[in-house]
Amino acid sequence: MAFAPEKWGSPGPVSSGGETAPVHILVIDASEEDFDLLRGELSMRGIRNQCERVSSPEELSTALERCEWDLVISEHRLPAFDVFKALDIIKRKGRDLPVLIHSSNIDWNLAVSAMYEGVADFVERGNYDRLVLVIERELRGLRARMAVREADARLDHLANFDHLSTLPNRNLFCAKVGGWLEDCDRRSKSRKGTLVTLDVDRFLRVNASFGYDAGNRVLKEIARRLGDVVDAEVMLARINSDVFGAFFPGIGTQEGGAVMARWINTIFDAPFLQDKVEIFLTASMGVALADGGTGTAFDLLTQAETAMALAKKGGGNQFRFFDPTISVTSAERMSLEADLRHAVARQELQLVYQPVVDGGGQLRGVEALLRWNHPRLGTVSPDRFIPLADETGLIVPIGEWVLTEACRQCRVWQDLGFPWIRVAVNVSAIQFGQPRLLQVVGEALGNYGLEGDRLTLEITESSLMRDPEVTAGMLRALKNLGVTISVDDFGTGYSSLSYLRKFPLDIIKIDKSFIRDICKDVESVAIVRAIIALARSMRRETIAEGVESEDQQVALIRESCNGFQGYFFGRPADAAAITERLLTEQQTRAKLSVASAETYVR
Repeated sequence: MAFAPEKWGSPGPVSSGGETAPVHILVIDASEEDFDLLRGELSMRGIRNQCERVSSPEELSTALERCEWDLVISEHRLPAFDVFKALDIIKRKGRDLPVLIHSSNIDWNLAVSAMYEGVADFVERGNYDRLVLVIERELRGLRARMAVREADARLDHLANFDHLSTLPNRNLFCAKVGGWLEDCDRRSKSRKGTLVTLDVDRFLRVNASFGYDAGNRVLKEIARRLGDVVDAEVMLARINSDVFGAFFPGIGTQEGGAVMARWINTIFDAPFLQDKVEIFLTASMGVALADGGTGTAFDLLTQAETAMALAKKGGGNQFRFFDPTISVTSAERMSLEADLRHAVARQELQLVYQPVVDGGGQLRGVEALLRWNHPRLGTVSPDRFIPLADETGLIVPIGEWVLTEACRQCRVWQDLGFPWIRVAVNVSAIQFGQPRLLQVVGEALGNYGLEGDRLTLEITESSLMRDPEVTAGMLRALKNLGVTISVDDFGTGYSSLSYLRKFPLDIIKIDKSFIRDICKDVESVAIVRAIIALARSMRRETIAEGVESEDQQVALIRESCNGFQGYFFGRPADAAAITERLLTEQQTRAKLSVASAETYVR
């Protein structure tokens, strides 16, 4: 059986019309006759071969550089040239070749020494049967070693390169940038470099519209265009998905970084073609400067990605530089988010209640407002943690707690003799879009034995108008539970009046921005008058928010507003304070009733 390379320099049998490819053998021998004899004997024994003879170090060196060989067969000693010299040349050339000694001019001790130095085997000259067996064995071994090396190379490529774009991946990119930074430190050279990351804006729309294969083609084209617009020393990478990175060594100023970001952005000037459709894309980019700092490549990449996220959040199609204060703010937000996740279990959340009064100033209901008593930060403003809860989805479990706690407190007030009290709870847009809201409301009412009309759900105008058809269905389902529905911040969302007429609403709350100037601004008066008239025509109640003076109250009463809420009637207070106010008003009404009865008797 004969073994031959799969390709030049890659040992293994290859069939081509039933024949095996030849074995490429470099023969070190001074005798042309011995060389011809060797070739003939190998062919007679089934080894197709292509052989070349060399007889000097220079010829050996030239042959190794010119071609790839499968193995070397060497006479031990030539004039001024022996097998040890040949081994040295082969090693210096970095070749992994089996070297066989085929000689009658060497004793066994010297042959063993040669094998310790790297010779694969020694075959006495003329013993061609054994030589063939040794050649077959060494080719099998070489083939196995090459297979391992190829597998290692494939694993190395998978670990360090992106298979789609063929660019370095995140790990290799950071390793290359890190190596550059370390070289600067080692040479006491200033770190002047700029790292740019880019995220393709709204890339998911490409996948959704044209499919993932089209999206992959776009990503490959982006990689190609990046390679075309940057110099050879620029390090490129596909960081993940539709995020790419570029590191520009030697550019260490914001002016230079801005130039590079704008230059990279030119790859999006031309459209990307898919199925003869032109797709125009933009990118959000983040820029971080090494600028003599001491951070690692991963630090620099994180900075650029942080700035990139801000650019994307700002609407995209722009670039932002990293600012150290961004990192501090992000860390604080992450810490606050982690604490907020445990706030309910740790009983750090609290409800306070702002009074809602009628025209006579009597308490008719309250609005439940959420407060967070942080163990380290103290009272955290709702303006700070409510948007965070919305962004992270935590508003859903927090909103469920608020509904349950508000119903529990309403039950307490009813048991104290105030069955008419109504509690209003704000429902976020995210909560309103959850089908589970119906279950949560039903369970909160049922658990505390409340009639549905004792609970008011306040939903912002903008939330109602996101999907009017879905909104109408959800509102009808909530009304079936008996709850009261209130539109919060009315007048700020430019709602379609035709939809508002179709929604089963009970209360319209006039936004405080229209109440603020009602006593001095004719336009504000006209807007408030129009809202109240609209509500009356639809048989809805109106409540004015943000009332802070008696003059505002008088103006609103003149326009026939039904209810009022604001600092003039009371700031948000805990349940105990509201209970005390209810009892005080109850006692006052009782005294007035007694006085009125006495007056009537007299």
